[in-house]
Amino acid sequence: MQTERSARTVWSDLVDRPHADVLVIGGGINGLATFRDLAMQGVDVALVERDDFVAGASAASSHMIHGGIRYLENGEFRLVHEAVVERNGLLRIAPHYVRPLQTSIPIFSTFSGILAAPLRFLRHGAGAPRERGAVLIKIGLEIYDSFSRGGGRVPRHAFHGRRRSRELLPALNPGVKYTATYWDASLLDPERLALDVLHDALEGSAGRARAANYVSAVGSRSGAIVLEDAETGEQVEFTASVVVNASGPWTDLTNEALGDGTRYLGGTKGSHIVLDHPELLAATGGREIFFENSDGRIVLIYPLKGRVLVGTTDLEHDMREEIVCTEAEVDYFFDLVRHVFPGIPVSRDHIVYRFAGVRPLPGHGDIAPGFVSRDYRIESAPLPGSDGRVTVLSLVGGKWTTFRALAARLADRTLESLGATRRQSTAGVPIGGGRGYPTSERQRARWLDEHARGLSRARAAELLGRYGTRAVEVIDAITRDPSDAPLRTAAAYSTAELRHLAGTEHVVHLADLLMRRTSLAFTGGAVDAAEEVARTVADVLDWDEPRIAHEVAAGIAAVRRAEPDGAVADAGARGTTVGGAAPEAAASGRG
Repeated sequence: MQTERSARTVWSDLVDRPHADVLVIGGGINGLATFRDLAMQGVDVALVERDDFVAGASAASSHMIHGGIRYLENGEFRLVHEAVVERNGLLRIAPHYVRPLQTSIPIFSTFSGILAAPLRFLRHGAGAPRERGAVLIKIGLEIYDSFSRGGGRVPRHAFHGRRRSRELLPALNPGVKYTATYWDASLLDPERLALDVLHDALEGSAGRARAANYVSAVGSRSGAIVLEDAETGEQVEFTASVVVNASGPWTDLTNEALGDGTRYLGGTKGSHIVLDHPELLAATGGREIFFENSDGRIVLIYPLKGRVLVGTTDLEHDMREEIVCTEAEVDYFFDLVRHVFPGIPVSRDHIVYRFAGVRPLPGHGDIAPGFVSRDYRIESAPLPGSDGRVTVLSLVGGKWTTFRALAARLADRTLESLGATRRQSTAGVPIGGGRGYPTSERQRARWLDEHARGLSRARAAELLGRYGTRAVEVIDAITRDPSDAPLRTAAAYSTAELRHLAGTEHVVHLADLLMRRTSLAFTGGAVDAAEEVARTVADVLDWDEPRIAHEVAAGIAAVRRAEPDGAVADAGARGTTVGGAAPEAAASGRG
């Protein structure tokens, strides 16, 4: 099974057989989902990602699967309907990571925005933003709920007045007149869900699907794509009939490296901070607080993994610049928290993690960033120098919620270019550890009875929550390792568990473990645990003492990359700093 092979072995596979029917550039969620879809159709498909899988835009999400209620005001009914359908579908096929999320909107007025909204609808989002009042939000929620009829997986919305709102959320600003509560879905572990998508593609392809991280698409030559191993600098000319450019906000830079100067994208930066703040966590009442600020930006205060996630911004960004969460953005977040919960002090001392990313949005001219369409499209063009023999399909736009439907559309376009037909739909097909996942207490108890295998029920339950039913693989690894023990610096993880991840999940660098295979970075434990984690997996990854020291320094720098003065480490053989891609490496397929 390819997931049990090293990332460098996969590079050797690309060198030994430098061709496929389809080459996907970009290992974010949309590239991985398209890869999975094509693999399920029996297509000979390869995927390359310049960084680690899900290390770019897909790693900077707000951890939500949602329909996008505010897009109704822009007239994007098709997108909202598709997103609600996909949200409901993901609740079924990925219940280990996608769960119903109760969301409350604090509302400070009754009629605000009611006149501006029709104008923005007619102008497709253009115009000055206005705060939304109760009437406008009520209309939007009625439409939103209607999209869930006939297969809905979440309750309908509810409105509460001032008194009831304060009873439910006592720390709310006294100026709140109403709260509207509706349901979307949380995405507990975006990176792990994406890894499950990858695992499905590789496991079910009978070896016809290959995926390599830390491999860049650096150019084209006579109809072939030049791939480069980021670890060694070795190159190979790789041929394919169709190239799928799913490199997200780097799409234009990827096309530029392939010889086509496109100008499809106009992405915007979104930043988040994670707070270790028990008082604020309690104030949320276990629900997400979500609203649109008067400047048009979406604001969320979201309890997750014992922390509070606060975001997000919507700022223009040049993809050749580093992506950081600025101090001005932090101040903006603090002002918003104080606006909603004025009695709860917040400071930089509460921040345990920052992350920032750029949304792969289409070019948008004078439209304010917060109102740019979140819909997607596919652009087709011949690969320069291929005499029309190679088609490049560039994905423009896309978001986490619609990844399955988007991938199906992109896979269909790819199959059409190949003259092939679809064998099966991905709709309703469980993803990774969502297959057979117990969704009731009775089912959960039965699963633990069958699979705990010598572990305490508490530990087995923890692993089930972390990996879904793929926890069986982790439990097997733990029970085979008599030296397994909890980490001293991160007791929720154990040594055999981490060694299993390092050996089976394409781990190349320590940062891959700290930031994407585990929740250590998100919860604020990565810096303290870095050296212990590195030493735990050193034998599996063949790291000597100098390599351990390098990986610890580079891993800490990667965790801090979103900070304005984030740590920078010597990246040794990779020849770049950890924390931002050099412009010349931008044609990376970074996801």
